[in-house]
Amino acid sequence: MKLLYQTHSPYARKALVFALEAGLGDRVAVEHHETSPTRANPAVFAENPLGKVPILLRPGQEPIFDSTVICAYLDTLHDGPRLIPEAGEARWRALRFEAAAQGMADSGIQLRWERVRRPEALRYPPLADGYALKLEESYAWLEQRIDPNEALNVGHVALATTLDWLEFRDLPSFRSFPRLSAWFDAFAKRASMQATPLAGETQD
Repeated sequence: MKLLYQTHSPYARKALVFALEAGLGDRVAVEHHETSPTRANPAVFAENPLGKVPILLRPGQEPIFDSTVICAYLDTLHDGPRLIPEAGEARWRALRFEAAAQGMADSGIQLRWERVRRPEALRYPPLADGYALKLEESYAWLEQRIDPNEALNVGHVALATTLDWLEFRDLPSFRSFPRLSAWFDAFAKRASMQATPLAGETQD
């Protein structure tokens, strides 16, 4: 399989960290592609009509996108404990954390548009403030719910890769939340995170 990837995408990194945690690293070749809403990449559009990575290419089968669907697919390919719990409250907790992380990454990207990427004359500060509030409220929510003793699941992968990206992009910090910070610092030492460092700038 081949993973169309971007070294500064929290979503692509989520899929790759998941693959490594599932023991599938040797089955996934990584191919970097630059893409953004203002700079179309024809090779990416050929596999995903949204023109976004990550995309998982499978021999003889349809491509899979986005990161959530890729992780769900990869979880069917290994013999270890499922990283997406199959039933009960453990499943909904993991998926809820994944959804929160996905929304945090989305908010961070929109906040960067309003603070950095959009021409200054077109920026709308109240919108930036709204996206920043989503991040702060999410940090507070996670501070009350993160459990360092919980079995690894997709929510943890999504959360760790998103928090690292938010810090990488110098977006509103989660470091005033001690339990969340300690959890992240421990997760960041995992081999899957060390093997997938963030790098590069968005090419608009």
